[in-house]
Amino acid sequence: MNPKYFKYKAGLILESGQRLEDITIAYHTYGEYNPEKNNVIWVCHALTANSDVFDWWAGLFGEEDFFNPKEHFIVCANILGSCYGSTGPLSINSKTEQPFYHDFPHLSVRDLTAAHELLRIELGIEKIHTLIGSSLGGMQALEWAYNLNGYLDHLVFLASNAQHSPWGIAFNESQRMAIANDSTWQTSTNEAGLDGMKTARSIALLSYRNYQTYQDTQSETDVDKLDDFKASSYQQYQGVKLANRFNAYSYWELSKIMDSHNIGRGRISKINALNQIKVKTLVIGVESDLLFPIAEQKFIAQHIPGAEYAEINSLYGHDGFLLEQKQLTKVIQSFYK
Repeated sequence: MNPKYFKYKAGLILESGQRLEDITIAYHTYGEYNPEKNNVIWVCHALTANSDVFDWWAGLFGEEDFFNPKEHFIVCANILGSCYGSTGPLSINSKTEQPFYHDFPHLSVRDLTAAHELLRIELGIEKIHTLIGSSLGGMQALEWAYNLNGYLDHLVFLASNAQHSPWGIAFNESQRMAIANDSTWQTSTNEAGLDGMKTARSIALLSYRNYQTYQDTQSETDVDKLDDFKASSYQQYQGVKLANRFNAYSYWELSKIMDSHNIGRGRISKINALNQIKVKTLVIGVESDLLFPIAEQKFIAQHIPGAEYAEINSLYGHDGFLLEQKQLTKVIQSFYK
């Protein structure tokens, strides 16, 4: 399914005070409103995903899955700064008539949710039944829920945090260092920094998985092997795979957006901000998640009034939110009941 496009000529005033002119938001919708118009499910996607949630979250979202177009009107918008149709670093800067490249303005999670809000108004959605997001998508969902209170019934928050941790920022900075050390990074071409991004993705994957993941999936059966290990080729493969579908400018920008996440900025404190979220909330942690440890989800569940906390088991660490669809379906079903 191809995305739809919403063009907003008035532009967007960013949290930094800069203005992003003439923005485009790519988005997918599935299904239709029910007569009461109370069946909207809005998905906020993670770092390198796109607006086609049926593609990357199959098993939870799909024709025969828990969130399906027969029962729900499902919306997912590609975030600003990405490279899947919404305005990003490879978009044309109206002031120069050239791609932004390194001149793309710095965004925050609040800017991403401001774009979601523009699309919500454009689509005439007066009430969102469930807002769901994980990782960077969870940051968006939490931030937007703070402002949506009267327009939102349920929040489902997975594998994310209230403020990005020094640990998470350190992983992101290490990835940006890899990109910056690519000799092509300072050029203004679509391919700039791609080799560095391959290394960045390899670093990221270590934070998405864990020791046991590699022990179970990448161990060697040949005890006499001296080189060309499975784990080595797997890291190389994952770097090339991302380079074939993404660009280093977006990767850099979106990692910076994650670093700036803080639900409490300008709101006294994180606890005070979480206390203002007055919607029925389910917080889900992945017990083996190294990047967003479950203590971060428990903190959120503790401070959103009446929030429920659930935990899933996974060999795959942070990526468990993508891969453990059966467990997620079970805990979300229980939440609604």
